[in-house]
Amino acid sequence: MINSRVLFTEEIDDPEIASEELFSQAEGFEFQDSTVAILFMDVETVYAELYEQLRTKWDFPIVAATAIGMLTDHLGYSRTGISVMLLTSSDCKFAAGMTEGVTCDNYIEPIKKTYEDLEKQLGGEEVKIALLFSGRPDGMCGDDIVNALDKVGKKVKVFGALASDMFSFADFRVALNDRIVMNEQVFILVSGNVDPKILRVMSISGKANFSYEVTKSSANLVYRLGNGTFLEALKNSGLGSDNELVAGEYIQTPFITKLKMPDGSEVEALRNLARLDQKDGSGMFLGAIAEGTSLEIGLLNRDDVKSSVKQAFDEILAWLDKEGKDCKTILCCSCSARFLALGNNGIVEGESYKDRLPEGISLMGLYSYGEFSPVGDEEWCNVFHNSTFTILCI
Repeated sequence: MINSRVLFTEEIDDPEIASEELFSQAEGFEFQDSTVAILFMDVETVYAELYEQLRTKWDFPIVAATAIGMLTDHLGYSRTGISVMLLTSSDCKFAAGMTEGVTCDNYIEPIKKTYEDLEKQLGGEEVKIALLFSGRPDGMCGDDIVNALDKVGKKVKVFGALASDMFSFADFRVALNDRIVMNEQVFILVSGNVDPKILRVMSISGKANFSYEVTKSSANLVYRLGNGTFLEALKNSGLGSDNELVAGEYIQTPFITKLKMPDGSEVEALRNLARLDQKDGSGMFLGAIAEGTSLEIGLLNRDDVKSSVKQAFDEILAWLDKEGKDCKTILCCSCSARFLALGNNGIVEGESYKDRLPEGISLMGLYSYGEFSPVGDEEWCNVFHNSTFTILCI
């Protein structure tokens, strides 16, 4: 069984004060045989100095990611600050590692090497869940990361998210201990006495008058829809833009596509548009869109975000009450599109669980640029999501 505790400080400017507040909140927490920490932080956090303070008392791995906003069990939503989840166990093992040398053209081998090194650290025990917090080179799509594991034969469920910033797409970072970078991926492999429960929620209340066949695409680049360019299709529907960086313009209108499952069935997935090429008329998404599939536009609004996340926690809390009594830990990943849809009412997702969690349950989450979680039951596959709320109970 995994025990956990969530710590939080609003202090991001003075690492010494921040670390002392975190240490104080950790007092009385019993560290067991294997321990790891997950840390979410504002992009303005001086992480290198913070880590130097934390390592004076904590000798276990610290995995970190920047976040546009955070969720914690006792506070709900926080726009800024530093949150830490301590995970410890006597009958589970944690192995943490970071890739090295990931580029758009070379990502399979670094991911394979890192994953296999962590498997060795677990001593051959079966990996029950892989936690992943990821940066990415510009132009690389989230699908590449989970697909790399499939390509090297690693059939394990992956849960996690892309790091985020305030839509600059230049300030997000991930870290492992004293190494903080933009382009790499950080894994935590978990083995032992754990049976993960995963739930995802998409919040689309309707669709815009926009439906095309993708006639030319490559990974996360869409060149042509129907007989024209991607940009022409947008303009014909009154949805065009003259800008290049357009994530903020389209983030509340995610694009809907279809992904093929291993059994041949299809599932809907959401994709956020990040850039427009005004010369060739193509669009670059945060996730891949297959040639030959359909592409529509969904509508994301505040009321649907609020109701969908409440329904998700209704289901999770019912499961905890009946089947998941040994579960003590919940990790959440919510999309930055949902963050924007909530506007000034950003506390909604946090309020959906705050004051409802059973005693002894720890929860922490972040707002991300994309979420990793499996879809399907027996014939499941790992999928990169946008505009989605995901929940992991371990």
